[in-house]
Amino acid sequence: MNLMQINTRHGNFRHIAFMTPPTVLASETQPTEALLRQFDVPGPRYTSYPTADRFVEAFTALDYRQALWSRANGVGTVGGFSPLSVYVHVPFCESVCYYCACNKVITKHHERAAEYLDVLEREIALHAEVLGSGQMVSQLHLGGGSPTFLNDDELSRLMASLRSVFRLAPGAEVSIEVDPRTVTSVRLKHLSDLGFNRLSFGVQDFDPAVQHAIHRVQSEQLVEELMRQARALGFVSTNVDLIYGLPQQTPASLERTIGKVSALRPDRIALYGYAHLPHRFKPQRRIDAATLPPAADKIKMLSTAILGFEQAGYRYIGMDHFALPTDSLAVAKRQGRLHRNFQGYSTQPDCDLIGLGVSSIGRVGATYSQNAKTLPEYYDAVRQGQFPVVRGMALTRDDLVRRAVIMALMCQGRVEYESITLSHLIDTPHYFAKELLQLQALQEQGLVVLEPGAVQLTPLGWYFVRAVAMVFDRHLQVDKTRERFSRII
Repeated sequence: MNLMQINTRHGNFRHIAFMTPPTVLASETQPTEALLRQFDVPGPRYTSYPTADRFVEAFTALDYRQALWSRANGVGTVGGFSPLSVYVHVPFCESVCYYCACNKVITKHHERAAEYLDVLEREIALHAEVLGSGQMVSQLHLGGGSPTFLNDDELSRLMASLRSVFRLAPGAEVSIEVDPRTVTSVRLKHLSDLGFNRLSFGVQDFDPAVQHAIHRVQSEQLVEELMRQARALGFVSTNVDLIYGLPQQTPASLERTIGKVSALRPDRIALYGYAHLPHRFKPQRRIDAATLPPAADKIKMLSTAILGFEQAGYRYIGMDHFALPTDSLAVAKRQGRLHRNFQGYSTQPDCDLIGLGVSSIGRVGATYSQNAKTLPEYYDAVRQGQFPVVRGMALTRDDLVRRAVIMALMCQGRVEYESITLSHLIDTPHYFAKELLQLQALQEQGLVVLEPGAVQLTPLGWYFVRAVAMVFDRHLQVDKTRERFSRII
């Protein structure tokens, strides 16, 4: 369960190069119990701004087609010459993981994949009709669900369909999410032959009690062997997904998993906080809430993970990502080129994203769009020759300004007024006078420093970066109903 560096992801989950945040957090400061209680509230993950919950059905497939046409014809700020990012959603899984909040279809009937690929190829063709063939792609990611639900022939067919319309740039990031239980060394070799150069292994936790509680049992020996084989095959980067805050998980048990994962030396690590929203995600109703760790334990898990991975030689990228110093994500962080998109932190520039498949989210120009969330609805639209977009939004000028500020906080931990002023032709301190006034309270609590020309997160503030970003979220400030989001802690 990763997104293109990948990640939180479509639906769940760019920007300005500023001072990088501190590299050691957990060893410098610890949140107090009072801060934990104060910020134990729901809040967005800000893989986009505005967030996907703000999409509206008034944005239709015709609006999406118009956005594609504008790109193809160089209308607006994003022209057809800039590389694309492409995300393909494969929804199928053989068994359900109780924690999962992704759009998935649980089935052991692998023949269902053939029908899905038929329709997916039609959707790809619809894009070719508007964009033309040969659009350059710098980043391609297969997510799910479990993309490795597809067999070797089906994966070959899918990649051939994509290559018939899109042209992979030299050095493009081509990644796929891998369920370790569904691959072998032979399958890894096939993925390499297809052009995949990055793998993301869904691990979540190595503790047996936790694995049983979330209905995802896989041995560390299996993961270790797959990691060894991936290196031997020459994959450029491997990622391991972990989750903290799971049932039966404790700070001590997670610390053991952190040690085991560090010993495997994946190039990247994504550590996500579990969001328990059983009213929204049916599989989570099988989790006994009484077995979930309290907020104080969750923050200890996070601080322990940050310190543990840093001591093992990893760089803290921000929020939920770590990388070895030589990995491109860490290099982008050092050089101020870090971005954030629907897949999480990324090295790719702020480019258009084409979302393919059921429930996928895309971004073209100053618009966001999302495909139908159910297979019947998705199939019906595409078979009628229509893009399966059912909701989205066109961003306003205010949305674009606030997106730049929020993504600068999420990626760099710092916002320079001058950069915002020059990019958006506004008087930044005046434009955000109300927000800067609100930040004074966070400054008194040690979360931010309000400099004469900038807002800077403190080491303590990085624990609550989502709370700082929320101050600039106009949509959220207007609508205080936040239970749609995961909790910050």
